Amino acid sequence: MQLHLAVVLLCATAGLFAIAGAEDPYRFFDWNVTFGDIYPLGVRQTGILINGQFPGPDIHSVTNDNLIINVHNSLNEPFLISWSGIQQRRNSYEDGVYGTTCPIPPGKNFTYILQVKDQIGSFFYFPSLAFHKAAGGFGGIRILSRPRIPVPFPDPAGDYTVLVGDWYKSNHTNLKARLDRGKKLPFPDGILINGRGPGGASFNVEQGKTYRLRISNVGLQNSLNFRIQNHRLTLVEVEGTHTLQTTYSSIDLHLGQSCSVLFKADQPAKDYYIAVSTRFTSRVLTSTAILRYSNSAGPVSGPPPGGPTIQIDWSLNQARSIRTNLTASGPRPNPQGSYHYGLINTTRTIRLANSAGQVNGKQRYAVNSVSFVPADTPLKLADYFKIGGIFRVGSISDNPYGGKIYLDTSVMQADYRAFIEIVFQNNENIVQSWHLDGYSFFVVGMDGGQWTTASRRGYNIRDAVSRCTTQVYPKSWTAIYVALDNVGMWNLRSEFWARQYLGQQFYLRVYTTSTSLRDEYPIPKNALLCGRASGRHTRPL
Repeated sequence: MQLHLAVVLLCATAGLFAIAGAEDPYRFFDWNVTFGDIYPLGVRQTGILINGQFPGPDIHSVTNDNLIINVHNSLNEPFLISWSGIQQRRNSYEDGVYGTTCPIPPGKNFTYILQVKDQIGSFFYFPSLAFHKAAGGFGGIRILSRPRIPVPFPDPAGDYTVLVGDWYKSNHTNLKARLDRGKKLPFPDGILINGRGPGGASFNVEQGKTYRLRISNVGLQNSLNFRIQNHRLTLVEVEGTHTLQTTYSSIDLHLGQSCSVLFKADQPAKDYYIAVSTRFTSRVLTSTAILRYSNSAGPVSGPPPGGPTIQIDWSLNQARSIRTNLTASGPRPNPQGSYHYGLINTTRTIRLANSAGQVNGKQRYAVNSVSFVPADTPLKLADYFKIGGIFRVGSISDNPYGGKIYLDTSVMQADYRAFIEIVFQNNENIVQSWHLDGYSFFVVGMDGGQWTTASRRGYNIRDAVSRCTTQVYPKSWTAIYVALDNVGMWNLRSEFWARQYLGQQFYLRVYTTSTSLRDEYPIPKNALLCGRASGRHTRPL
């Protein structure tokens, strides 16, 4: 079996060496995805396990590594994994969302061939189909700098993945059925920290040493606040960007966001609470983990530390304080500040407004009034094989027009190498969180009220943080700059998972007429073909 697997993986990757570059290391992973009983909040429910683990195993890699991940779908339904924050340079076929990649059929396998090209930082993977994310199947991704690239802080004594997120006691199938009936989801039942409920997870430290936590909000609905009793958190990295090293008492992490903090174990030796709580909710959920000193003199005592609850200004001010460390190296030795995004003229402004409403008596969510419905064939495959009638470029406008919500397979076209401005306008009274696959973007501004052209006068055009997921506060706007340097079909979506499932997403088709490998890789030889692409051929072996 092991020999057979090795042969399969070798065949899958042999044709890629000329593209990815044989000098970059290869890391191989073999994952079996199953259903299994889990008890994170004390009741039995069906979870999605990877190699028997909930959450799934971490992926450890180094800049430019090639990751060969063979996923066996042992579920009784189709399955896909997407890689949040991994840019899939020139290769959106591997993105693992339904607009780009055919689902892995039950009982079959598919080998993802990824390269973490010119990336560092903290990210995560998750199941993208149906409502699988509510059952698990997620895990951390870390991309370390290459050995000769300087990192702007000493190596920590330990480096921990911390996956936090709100959670339901109901099985994912029940939640999906509720959404399919056109109903909203109730408030979640609790918060998990690394797959465990209150007091279930622990992290061991030695007094006097400094540790790194890579924290990701993998939840479904709520922004979260993270804090450690009697310890300060120094932010050092956000989704692949080294930040100014600002110290906070707690950190807000919105849906789909990741960051790295350092903290020093400099308190009297005992156990301390790690607390995570919901933000901007009338009812506050809190969960805890334990920070345990190796020479601990006793258990945690008293209540967990309190944090901010409904204060928006507190969160907005913290978000504005998160800035790029211009002198630090990123994935390459040159300083992160050597790319002067503020000196580049934007060629297009796209304004996106989220909305909620009813269509045919069922709850839907929309972007610029269009509520996305998946086609019967992945959009990227339809594009590659030139299959008509699956999507229409321009099926979503550049600006909100305020009309009623309607259903469509929304695709917006953009020119390769354009430098564009996107404004997210949130006229609703809840926080939004937006993610763009395939890219990292500069968060140049955010404020309350309606965005106008005069809002640009307040933009940060020097050291805005570059990331792939950004929040938009209630009745507010957020503006980003994006250099469209990655050809492909890229999902732009809400990270509020029920809203994403019920239509708050679309695809950005970054297009060029060029067929050069310098601009986009060909379709993978092992690509699964489904829908109206079934029976076609990828390319000669």
